[in-house]
Parts: sequence; structure tokens; C-alpha cells
Amino acid sequence: MADELAGFTIGVTADRRRDELAAMLERRGARVVLAPALRIVPLADDSDLREATRTCLQRPPDILMANTGIGMRGWLEAAEGWGLAESLRSVLADTYVVTRGPKARGAIRAAGLHDQWSPDSESCEEVVEHLRRRGVAGQVIAMQLHGDRQPECTMALEAAGATVIEVPVYRWAPPTDSAPLHRLIDLVAARLVDAVTFTSAPAAEALLRAAGDRAEAVLGAFRSDVLASCVGAVTAEPLHRRGVPVSMPARARLGALVRHLVDELPRRTVTLSAAGHQLTLRGHAAVIDGELRPLAPAPMAVLRALARSPGRVFSRTALLRTLPRGADEHAVEMAVARIRASLDAPRVVQTVVKRGYRLRVD
Repeated sequence: MADELAGFTIGVTADRRRDELAAMLERRGARVVLAPALRIVPLADDSDLREATRTCLQRPPDILMANTGIGMRGWLEAAEGWGLAESLRSVLADTYVVTRGPKARGAIRAAGLHDQWSPDSESCEEVVEHLRRRGVAGQVIAMQLHGDRQPECTMALEAAGATVIEVPVYRWAPPTDSAPLHRLIDLVAARLVDAVTFTSAPAAEALLRAAGDRAEAVLGAFRSDVLASCVGAVTAEPLHRRGVPVSMPARARLGALVRHLVDELPRRTVTLSAAGHQLTLRGHAAVIDGELRPLAPAPMAVLRALARSPGRVFSRTALLRTLPRGADEHAVEMAVARIRASLDAPRVVQTVVKRGYRLRVD
């Protein structure tokens, strides 16, 4: 277990529970790049939340849509501070409660309330469809928002004859320090990470928005060399919409996401025979004859380029294109020297006089 992800670099875009996810990945040997794409800003003192709460008390809802655990807990805690918690629980106890996922269900039950239904997909669209089939004409629905407004869901329910009370408990905001996110964007565009994890759809949108004019380079990396790994289908939707092949576990849980990466990343590695050695390329390391050898980004980029066409001679100019801007042909020579030294296998990369270098496959 300790080395299942050794040699791989994984970006983590989550804010809440980021340390927990990072620890699970690091225990399996991964190098983790922490780069929260968003942060949650509570609205406990916000007038909109207080007004939505009073509306629910004055016009008790028939249905409660509980979207997130943190949102439901935050709403009840805010009501406690206003002296309205018992009145709110009493009103919600008489509603038909729909929970979008297990975290929301846990918060509902912890509050002493009872949930009646939950979608398999954990998507708002499936919740809306369920309620429309059940019939909502003339009914009041309290919709606990998760971050931004959900106008499509609200409008669909209103079109079916319902009155929707939107309950904003928190909102998404940019990270306090955006430098780690921009660093991760650079690494993705340069294909220097193996995977990036997403635990919310807004985080995926935020990373692409922060990429700005590099967004196409980031999307190109996700469509080829960098694995976009999402906790579930709802999270994956913004990436799917942009043609990114997304990898996800069968169950939308952090532990399942980690186990999925343990299974998926080794399948994406390049393994070949070179100069009598068994060579496997991972994100920031090579495994030669079963031994993990970390490599700096420049040597790793050159080795990866050579491994794409074993035996083919690459000129210094061609290999220079794999290195950061500003590097010269001497940097290619240094990268080759470091490959040979790090692998302790000088014959793996062969110099072809006046032509360049190749990965020796004989």
C-alpha cells in the first residue's frame, strides 16, 4: 500500500477536506500538489439566509431539498444563533425531505429529521425529475443551495407549479492565495502532473476560469496526458461538456476516489525494455528493474519523449522543445547526463554522433 502511487504527482483542487484527501494519497506514495480552486464562505450572518428562514417559518414548505451536509448544518446553526432553530426543525419535520447524497442525509438525521428519498446519481436533475413525477403543483419547496444558485432546477420546479424558496447558506469564493492554483495550472499545461482530482463541479469551472488564455492548453493536457479524476458524475459535468475524458469511481466518496487512482494510474504508465533493462515511466520517476528512481522535470521530459518512439533518433533541437522556454541545447545534454546518472544505466540513452539521442532497445 505504501508505494502504490510512488512516482506519481497528483493535484488536489479541494478546499474542504483537502488535507484528508492529500494524506490518503501520500500514504500510498504519491507526491501531492495542494491547490484549492475555491473556498467556502459561510453566510451565517447574511440577510438573505435570515429572510429565507423567516419565509419558511411563515409559509411552511411541503418539500425540503437538502443538497449538502455542510449546508444543512450551517443553516441549522445559523437558525440556532437567531433563536429560530426549534421553530425551523418543527416546520421541516413535516416536510417531504429529499437528500441529494449521503452527507446531506447524515446532516438531516443528525438534526433529528427524517429523509424520504435520495437519487442514485446525486444530481439535482434527478431530484427535479422525481419531484415532477410525484407532483409539485401548488406546493412550496425549500431548496438549500450548494454554493451558487441553481436557476435551471428552480425554473423547472416553478414551471411544474411549485413555489421555490431558495436557501443560500454559503457561497463559493476564490482562494485566499491563488498562487498554488496558478502553479498547478502551469504543471498541468506542461504535463508535469499525472492526475488532478476534483470534488465539486464549481472547482473544475474555477480552475479553467483561472487558466485564462492557458485554458486550451490545460484542456489539451486533460484530453491526453493528465488524468482528470472526479469524485462523481455531477462533479465531472463541466469537464465532460468540454470534451475531457473523465475518470471516476463507482461510488462518489473520497476513499473510493483514491482507490480508483491506485487502480487507474499504473495502467497509464509506459513500460518497455531498454538496453537490457525493464523500464517503466511514472509521473516524476522511472522504475528500472523494479527500483524507483525519481527524476527532475527536465530529464523526465526528455526520457518521456525518447520513450514515445524507442529506437528513433531525436535531434537536440527536437528534444529542446520538450524543455521549458529559454533552455538551450546544452540543457538537453545535461538532461541526458542526469538520466544516465539517476537510472545508473548509462547505456539506456545512446548518443548518435552528429544526430542526437535515442532510447536503446537492443
